[in-house]
Amino acid sequence: MTQRTGARRPTLEDVARQAGVSRSTVSRVVNGEARVSAEVVRTVREVIAELGYVPNQAARQLVTHRTHAVAVVATPPEGRLFLDPFFDLLLRGVRRELAAHGAQAVLLFLEEPDDHARVADYLGGGHVDGAVLFSLRPGHLLHEMIDRLDLPAVFGGRPLLPAGDTVHGHTYVDGDNRGGARQAVRHLVSLGRRRIATVAGPHDQETSAADRLAGYRDVLPDGSPLLVERADYSRQGGADAMAALLDRCPDLDAVFVASDFMASGALQTLRERGRRVPEDVAVVGFDDLASIAETTDPPLTTVHQDVEEMGRLMARLLFRPAPRTSSVVVPTRLVRRASA
Repeated sequence: MTQRTGARRPTLEDVARQAGVSRSTVSRVVNGEARVSAEVVRTVREVIAELGYVPNQAARQLVTHRTHAVAVVATPPEGRLFLDPFFDLLLRGVRRELAAHGAQAVLLFLEEPDDHARVADYLGGGHVDGAVLFSLRPGHLLHEMIDRLDLPAVFGGRPLLPAGDTVHGHTYVDGDNRGGARQAVRHLVSLGRRRIATVAGPHDQETSAADRLAGYRDVLPDGSPLLVERADYSRQGGADAMAALLDRCPDLDAVFVASDFMASGALQTLRERGRRVPEDVAVVGFDDLASIAETTDPPLTTVHQDVEEMGRLMARLLFRPAPRTSSVVVPTRLVRRASA
């Protein structure tokens, strides 16, 4: 056995790195589990002997998933994360469900280029029993990292790869974005509106924006591209998008806005342009965030999804025994108020 006098104590990660296997594979060998081939067991044991690795009780708690902590990995939208009531409700649901299981949430953010490696190291270091991941944009590749770490994980929203393909084989919780958008646009059609525009979400963030735009096009397949404007899910983005639509299509008589935040900005622009809501322009949002939809002028007709329950479901699925549910799609419904 190699002597390591004066050196730091070897870790499970050291063994995994030198043996060329994952941390979870080493933990299975250490704990005598049967789901490892004889060749891999022999290699891992040789490295353990070479490094002088000795499991301790703390390490055993980590490798047997008993940290009682779950990582919540989020991509802050340009520093507005804690100003977003959607995130607040989602996180509240996650926290409440974790508390029911005796676990706590550890928040990890992806803001800077180096954050991906930092988060990967943390998740792979045995600090958490699983991960809840949301607000992820293409290019972060956390989906591949989760696979390599063999870490239980649930995604908030249907994940998206850089090429635009959805990820298969991952557990996720999402709202019925496409179906909800169809409800919204059909409602506007039922009111007799004929020039129905939409403020869609950004094309490079999640799949919700694409799904809500697809729902709009399901109902209006022959709609003019001039009636479509994208924004960044912010109030100002909604205001600017509404202004652009009015400049291009001053005769529009309705707009479906892909989030309540953006809808509040759209209402502001309509008011500034002297357009009456709903007499001149009917407006429908998406999310039914009470702090926004019930306080706009006029109160906002919008598509309801139970955001807090979605957070609870995300956390709950981490504790569900195998076989794991591949996905849960939460139903939506239209809530009629004065704006449409």
